[in-house]
Amino acid sequence: MDAEKTLVVIGMDPHKRTVTIEVMTSHEQVVGGGRFTTDTDGYARLLGYARQWPQRLWAVEGCAGIGKHVASRLVADGEEVVDVPAKMSARVRVFATGQGRKTDATDAHSIALVGVRMGGLRPVVDDEQLEVLRMCVDRRASLGAEHTRKVCQLHKLLLELIPGGAKRSLSAAQAKELLKKVRPTTPAGKVRKAHAVELVEDLAKIYARTKAADKELKSLVKATGTGLIDLHGIGPSGAARLLVEVADITRFPDRNHFASWTGTAPVDASSGDHTHHRLSRKGNRQINRVLHIMAVVQLRHATEGRAYYDRKVAAGKTPMEAMRCLKRRLSDLVYKAMLDDLAGHTTTGPGGQLGDDSDSSATGSQPDAGSSDKPLPGPATTKPRTTLPAAS
Repeated sequence: MDAEKTLVVIGMDPHKRTVTIEVMTSHEQVVGGGRFTTDTDGYARLLGYARQWPQRLWAVEGCAGIGKHVASRLVADGEEVVDVPAKMSARVRVFATGQGRKTDATDAHSIALVGVRMGGLRPVVDDEQLEVLRMCVDRRASLGAEHTRKVCQLHKLLLELIPGGAKRSLSAAQAKELLKKVRPTTPAGKVRKAHAVELVEDLAKIYARTKAADKELKSLVKATGTGLIDLHGIGPSGAARLLVEVADITRFPDRNHFASWTGTAPVDASSGDHTHHRLSRKGNRQINRVLHIMAVVQLRHATEGRAYYDRKVAAGKTPMEAMRCLKRRLSDLVYKAMLDDLAGHTTTGPGGQLGDDSDSSATGSQPDAGSSDKPLPGPATTKPRTTLPAAS
């Protein structure tokens, strides 16, 4: 077959210092492969090797994780790259090898198969604004996790220094005042207090960094012009996380596929004549957390979300089932808001809630169906971004 006319998919299993590739045609015929280092010389050899196929598509696993460093370099050099989720390549590997054996070569083969067979894989784009937003929201999340860890350590020490410990919601300034009254007499107690004082100082620094990070994040999100920030229950961190994780909202054919991706679509657990749906544990857990926080905030205030939740409970739903219904509807609301962002005509009502003119509104006065009644996502009908001939 003439290489000049052959479109190939280059599946890549990336690591920090090396990458393993396999070159596959649209007919799933393996025509090349190899292992290359990721330093300057190795990367140059990789590109030189790949350029013998003028029509090529790179399928790289984990472009938001371990494959990010090499995927970004490829995009910067004008290459077309799509992101292959690790879970998807893992499923293909089981069926391709029969036993799920995991080596760099089998991983590259599985990734290439996904690139050939699956349409609608997320393309990797060189978006500086989105990259800056991703780094800032990741840093904010890291500061939050570090704050939680140090607060837990401080509470443990205070429980040993003060009978009954300290109150649950404890600021660095309050902890500092408590420690001033502690006068340990034993060597262990003195070391314990010294460690607690050090933790309080660390928490004060983390608080200052967090405050600056929030301010920076709010400015960056506002610069995007997104209407997500106007939705009740979504702050700058939540809006930024949605923007960087979703990237291209058009990759979801409809709101049902989006709900499946967010983990808010109910999972059918029916058996016989008993119809039942349960909570999904799949999907993007970071986005699911954003929607959960959004739901909790709405429940704490007199919002349409709260009214929707109360109607579900009054209809016989348990509190957990009603919360699941609310998150499903909020997923629809976020999906529509992001589509509105794309169209450039975001329209929201009081409190950031969409009106009743859309059946995807999470807070409409008369929702047309409960969460368990919403259709589950079917097979995607979107066209692949890179059209490949059908495998023979």
